[in-house]
Amino acid sequence: GPQRTKALGVYAGTASGGYCLGLVAGGLLTSIGWRWVFFAPVLLSALILLAAIPLLKDSGAPERPAGGFDLAGAFSITGAMLSLVYGVVRLEHPGNGWAGTIGAFAAGLALLAAFIVIERRSPNPLLRLGILRSGPLVRANLGALLFLGSFAGFQFLVTLYLQEVRGWSTLQTGLAMLVIGIDVILAPTLTPRLVNRYGTVPVLFGGMLLATAAYLLFLPVGLDWAYTAMLPTMLLLGLAFSLAYGPLTMAATDGIDEPEHGLAGGLLYTAIQFGTALGLSAVTAVNVAPLGDGVPPQAGLDALRTALIVPVIAGTLGAIIIAFGLRTRRALRTPEPMPAPVETST
Repeated sequence: GPQRTKALGVYAGTASGGYCLGLVAGGLLTSIGWRWVFFAPVLLSALILLAAIPLLKDSGAPERPAGGFDLAGAFSITGAMLSLVYGVVRLEHPGNGWAGTIGAFAAGLALLAAFIVIERRSPNPLLRLGILRSGPLVRANLGALLFLGSFAGFQFLVTLYLQEVRGWSTLQTGLAMLVIGIDVILAPTLTPRLVNRYGTVPVLFGGMLLATAAYLLFLPVGLDWAYTAMLPTMLLLGLAFSLAYGPLTMAATDGIDEPEHGLAGGLLYTAIQFGTALGLSAVTAVNVAPLGDGVPPQAGLDALRTALIVPVIAGTLGAIIIAFGLRTRRALRTPEPMPAPVETST
């Protein structure tokens, strides 16, 4: 209901706040020394862990039935995702040989098939496969994979453009993308109202379309673009995240029994992380593969423009997938026509 929608909007806004802090903190830490970017999260995670112990209380939910952990399932699905991402990464260097690349993809698919077999036979599966019969959940997961994958790839390319092509500092780059964090305000205020009025799927679809439009606007990027030319893309992405991030969680749990909301949430964030890795690997492969050593600025920009097509394609596919939810929603809302009265004669 409305309270849950508002809570997820606040959650999305909080996540955006973390993104904004990360952009600025990452720029500052890199200017001090790039190793701090890897060491500071260790300290921060330790503080979060220490704070979580007294602050996060058990909700009193029933414990998982005895039977152990599905380690075989966990290892197989983790290995499948790693192998598939590694296969994409290998595409960056075609000279390494296609045998290894094909082998990585084959291993990933084989491990994925093994995971399905394991889950069907396991008495205590990591993933109850029957949950995948939910159309909204599958669409939300595929949409999340493509939405976050396209953004991860785009953000990486923009970072390369600003720092490698334009020579901006890490702090300047972080501040340039800070506008995307406007959903820290919009997600908990505007999004819940839109969802309560129009529904989850239309709002989510609007966010996906805005993200794709933002990537399209950045395609003609030039060597001497002013920041004002980049600003519309950043603003549209901020609005896209405010409309899509929270509603993705809402859509992923739509129609799922409450005891399995945790499983649905776990699937969603697995899709998000896997999509982020795939998106980053894909744009890197497209951007790096045609380049050699000593690349002139114009050649680097041309390769970057080509790689920018990847987020556009991923964003478009994500919007198309979510659009099927609009059709389903419309079909459920459309009443069947009443039969015409039959005339009788006396």
